[in-house]
Amino acid sequence: MGDAAHAESFRHEVFNKPFTIRPRTEDRPTPDNYRRFPDGDELPETMKVWLVQRTDKTYGGVVARAYGFADSPDAEILVKGFNQGKEYGAAAVSRHGNFLQWGYSASPSQMTRPGRRLFLNSIVYISRFNGKKPLIRVRADDRTNVLRLANVITRISGDKREFFERTFPAELWDQYGQDPAGLTALYRENREFVYHDKVFRIDSQLKSLGLKSNRTLDTLEALVAMLADTGKAAAARTLLTRYTAETFESAEQWQTWLVESRPRIYFTDTGGYKFLVAPEGYNVD
Repeated sequence: MGDAAHAESFRHEVFNKPFTIRPRTEDRPTPDNYRRFPDGDELPETMKVWLVQRTDKTYGGVVARAYGFADSPDAEILVKGFNQGKEYGAAAVSRHGNFLQWGYSASPSQMTRPGRRLFLNSIVYISRFNGKKPLIRVRADDRTNVLRLANVITRISGDKREFFERTFPAELWDQYGQDPAGLTALYRENREFVYHDKVFRIDSQLKSLGLKSNRTLDTLEALVAMLADTGKAAAARTLLTRYTAETFESAEQWQTWLVESRPRIYFTDTGGYKFLVAPEGYNVD
């Protein structure tokens, strides 16, 4: 049995240093399980993959969920795993801080030549992050995963209402408790306004200010600017408290923080739906 990875552009360093990797790709039917996840219906009928290892098993390792995996500057997906259980884009080889996840199970003797080179390149790559511990720990599900949870509210075992009210606002139960398609559509339409406060909520207050998303720097800049508007200052302070870890008193302090920290500010769903500031030396692009 061959275990494959999704074919990417091969521009990342792990495909080029110290060994150049140019695997031969082939077309495979898109796995049926990909269709069950958010945005799966938009995938093509086939996709290009390349062989990493050969085993005599029907499985060859593990992949990690892609949702929110790389929403902080210390984490990245290096290779997407072609899998029969999770969503498209799930990570087969990835990095978080100074941890390398190598998801394939075969020994080097069972890897293809490109697979062995990828293994060696990955070890060389992770060595540069020695001592750089992860910046965040998981505090909430990524907003895309909320679409998956909404879609299964009537298919879970046990108390469905209890599951619903642990995940979504209780006031939505009467309208959506038996309507997974409607609940999914509601959260899909408002994906840019989802945040987590014990349950997954849609930020109507942010929408009312005419902003387009809760996770862009444009929004953060707009909220800081609104502190100077007496009609919007109270709402802006509430939202800055919601979406940052800062506690400044004056508009001037907020503006100074924004200007000085802007190159290192990033938004993370999994880290708590917050704008955070990366340490010096991190690239947040």
